[in-house]
Amino acid sequence: MSVASLTLNLTQGSVSLRFTPEAAQNLKAALDELMQKLKAVAAKNSPGGGKPTPQKPIEYQYTGDVFLEVFCNPNIWPSPFAAKVLITVRDERIKLMTEAELTRLIDDVNQYLDQVNK
Repeated sequence: MSVASLTLNLTQGSVSLRFTPEAAQNLKAALDELMQKLKAVAAKNSPGGGKPTPQKPIEYQYTGDVFLEVFCNPNIWPSPFAAKVLITVRDERIKLMTEAELTRLIDDVNQYLDQVNK
C-alpha cells in the first residue's frame, strides 16, 4: 500500500498528511455524494422548487498516521459553491479543527489522485 502526502488548502494556510490512494478514492466518493446532496438542496431552494427534503450530513473518517474527519451539513448551504466543510486532523500530540471551502477540498483530492496515479 503506497502512501503519499495529501495537502489540504485551508482558508488560511494548509495542512499535509500521509494518505493512501484508497483513502483518497473513498474521500472523493464521499465528496461526490455531498455535491449531489448540495445540488438537490439548491434545486429545491430555487423559485418554484418546492419545499426542500432535508439531506443527511456527510461525515468521512480516515485513521492512518493521523485521524482525519470531514463533516458537512448540506442543508445549511445555498449552493455547492458556497459550501464549507469542517475538517479535523489529530494524533496523540495535536488536534487541528478548521473549515475549508468544499470546492478547494475537491481540487486538493483530485490533485492528489492525479499525482499518485502517474
